[in-house]
Amino acid sequence: MSRRCELSGVGPMVGHNVSHSNIKTKRRFLPALSPATLQSDSLGQSFRLRITNAVLRTLDFRGGLDAFLLKASDEDLSPRALKIKRQVKAKLAEQPAA
Repeated sequence: MSRRCELSGVGPMVGHNVSHSNIKTKRRFLPALSPATLQSDSLGQSFRLRITNAVLRTLDFRGGLDAFLLKASDEDLSPRALKIKRQVKAKLAEQPAA
Protein backbone atom coordinates (compact mmCIF):
# COMPACT_ATOMS: atom_id res chain seq x y z
CA MET A 1 0.00 0.00 0.00
CA SER A 2 1.36 3.37 -0.99
CA ARG A 3 2.45 5.68 1.81
CA ARG A 4 1.24 8.79 0.00
CA CYS A 5 -1.52 11.26 0.84
CA GLU A 6 -4.26 11.18 -1.80
CA LEU A 7 -5.01 14.90 -1.60
CA SER A 8 -1.66 16.60 -0.95
CA GLY A 9 0.76 14.09 -2.47
CA VAL A 10 2.96 14.06 0.64
CA GLY A 11 5.11 10.92 0.78
CA PRO A 12 7.98 9.53 2.82
CA MET A 13 10.97 11.82 3.33
CA VAL A 14 14.52 10.84 4.23
CA GLY A 15 16.77 12.23 6.90
CA HIS A 16 19.24 11.19 9.57
CA ASN A 17 19.12 9.80 13.07
CA VAL A 18 21.84 11.76 14.85
CA SER A 19 23.38 10.13 17.90
CA HIS A 20 24.99 11.89 20.85
CA SER A 21 28.39 11.27 19.25
CA ASN A 22 27.07 12.89 16.02
CA ILE A 23 26.99 9.64 14.01
CA LYS A 24 24.37 9.93 11.29
CA THR A 25 22.35 6.96 10.06
CA LYS A 26 19.67 7.09 7.37
CA ARG A 27 16.00 7.00 8.37
CA ARG A 28 12.60 7.58 6.78
CA PHE A 29 9.99 10.04 7.97
CA LEU A 30 6.60 8.53 7.11
CA PRO A 31 3.56 10.81 6.77
CA ALA A 32 0.85 10.53 9.43
CA LEU A 33 -1.82 8.96 7.21
CA SER A 34 -5.30 8.17 8.44
CA PRO A 35 -8.32 6.82 6.58
CA ALA A 36 -11.09 9.42 6.47
CA THR A 37 -14.59 9.43 5.07
CA LEU A 38 -15.18 12.80 3.42
CA GLN A 39 -18.53 14.16 2.31
CA SER A 40 -18.88 16.00 -1.01
CA ASP A 41 -21.59 18.67 -0.80
CA SER A 42 -22.16 19.07 -4.53
CA LEU A 43 -22.20 15.34 -5.34
CA GLY A 44 -24.09 14.31 -2.20
CA GLN A 45 -21.76 11.36 -1.80
CA SER A 46 -19.07 10.29 0.67
CA PHE A 47 -15.58 9.12 -0.27
CA ARG A 48 -13.06 7.12 1.75
CA LEU A 49 -9.52 8.48 1.28
CA ARG A 50 -6.16 8.03 3.03
CA ILE A 51 -5.03 11.53 3.91
CA THR A 52 -2.57 13.16 6.30
CA ASN A 53 -3.73 14.74 9.51
CA ALA A 54 -2.51 18.13 8.26
CA VAL A 55 -4.77 17.90 5.20
CA LEU A 56 -7.69 16.99 7.45
CA ARG A 57 -7.22 20.30 9.29
CA THR A 58 -6.85 22.14 5.96
CA LEU A 59 -10.13 20.65 4.72
CA ASP A 60 -11.94 22.13 7.72
CA PHE A 61 -10.26 25.49 7.18
CA ARG A 62 -11.08 25.73 3.45
CA GLY A 63 -14.69 24.64 3.86
CA GLY A 64 -14.87 21.01 2.85
CA LEU A 65 -13.76 18.55 0.22
CA ASP A 66 -15.19 20.39 -2.80
CA ALA A 67 -13.47 23.68 -2.01
CA PHE A 68 -10.17 21.90 -1.34
CA LEU A 69 -10.27 19.94 -4.60
CA LEU A 70 -11.10 22.98 -6.73
CA LYS A 71 -8.04 24.84 -5.38
CA ALA A 72 -5.66 21.84 -5.44
CA SER A 73 -3.28 21.35 -8.37
CA ASP A 74 -3.75 18.23 -10.48
CA GLU A 75 -0.14 17.09 -9.98
CA ASP A 76 -0.60 16.65 -6.22
CA LEU A 77 -3.82 14.66 -6.39
CA SER A 78 -4.02 10.87 -6.69
CA PRO A 79 -5.92 9.39 -9.67
CA ARG A 80 -8.94 8.72 -7.43
CA ALA A 81 -8.97 12.28 -6.10
CA LEU A 82 -8.55 13.64 -9.63
CA LYS A 83 -11.61 11.67 -10.73
CA ILE A 84 -13.61 13.16 -7.83
CA LYS A 85 -12.38 16.65 -8.78
CA ARG A 86 -13.59 16.19 -12.37
CA GLN A 87 -17.00 15.04 -11.12
CA VAL A 88 -17.30 18.07 -8.81
CA LYS A 89 -16.33 20.46 -11.63
CA ALA A 90 -18.86 18.89 -14.00
CA LYS A 91 -21.61 19.04 -11.38
CA LEU A 92 -20.89 22.71 -10.58
CA ALA A 93 -20.75 23.58 -14.30
CA GLU A 94 -24.19 22.13 -14.97
CA GLN A 95 -25.91 23.68 -11.91
CA PRO A 96 -26.07 27.35 -13.08
CA ALA A 97 -27.36 26.26 -16.52
CA ALA A 98 -30.28 24.33 -15.01
